Amino acid sequence: MLLSTILIVCGLALLLIGADFFVRGTVAIASRLKIPTLVIGLTIVALGTSLPELVVSIKAAIDGNVGISLGNVLGSNIANILLVLGLSALIYPIHVNKTSFICDFVFLSLATLIFACFCLTGVLQQWHGWVLLLVLFWFVFYNYYKVRRGKNDADADIPDNLVRKNWFFILLATIAGLAGIIYGSDFLVKGTVELAKLCKISQEVIGVTIIAVGTSMPELATSCVAAYRHQNGIALGNVMGSNIWNIAFIMGLTASVADIKVSEQFFVFDIWAMLASTALLLPLLLYKDKLRRSEGAFMLLCYVFYLYAQYQFVVGAWQF
Repeated sequence: MLLSTILIVCGLALLLIGADFFVRGTVAIASRLKIPTLVIGLTIVALGTSLPELVVSIKAAIDGNVGISLGNVLGSNIANILLVLGLSALIYPIHVNKTSFICDFVFLSLATLIFACFCLTGVLQQWHGWVLLLVLFWFVFYNYYKVRRGKNDADADIPDNLVRKNWFFILLATIAGLAGIIYGSDFLVKGTVELAKLCKISQEVIGVTIIAVGTSMPELATSCVAAYRHQNGIALGNVMGSNIWNIAFIMGLTASVADIKVSEQFFVFDIWAMLASTALLLPLLLYKDKLRRSEGAFMLLCYVFYLYAQYQFVVGAWQF
């Protein structure tokens, strides 16, 4: 038990620190090579907060731990909306640009519905992965086209503290970050698999709770800091963008590597919880100019109920 816990804690720490260094290093390299900030924002920075989920999901799928792989993304998307966005709204009400929100929500809803339909077939196959990757390509291309047409004048928020360093420090940070991600994901997957065996808890429950919350820490930190600084667009956009990348890129790439069998728990509960949490954004944000603290508290209560339901599944009080 102790060894498993140490592996999980060390794995999460390495993942989060490694992802931060890797993103900052690659952004610095791109900036030195004069790659446009728009391209950086839509690729490296957008992928950055989803990098832990990506590596963990692919590593788990390759090792045959498909419950962790799929549960990680399902749980992360639920946590991003109910936990991250709810807590951010509690810190400071999130004002909404309805035009931008509708556009992002359409992409998020489309990706979520396609992903859910694929999951309900019982197995995520290789061609499912390619379809999800196509949705991501469409999303990135649309945003690139929108900015080029002048519909969005905001520049990417890029961490540029490494840009002024010499090439040695930039490459060192990038390589160290990549190593942290690789070893961190390995420790995390091994630790959670052993913990699941010792506690007789399914990989699915571990994936949608411990790993999902752990790999959602970059989104949680980014959105909460943005809310504290009253940067509402970043707080909301970070969550919606990350969920799109989680589904379209992470599950798309993971499914293209290995077929993923969907367990009964995901059929009965978690897929529907993901759909419900995504749908919850529409009435909360479309008909109002902001997400208030009371609504943020409601979202947090919904997440507490979700965790309570997982506990009931573990103890056997609720059956599938």
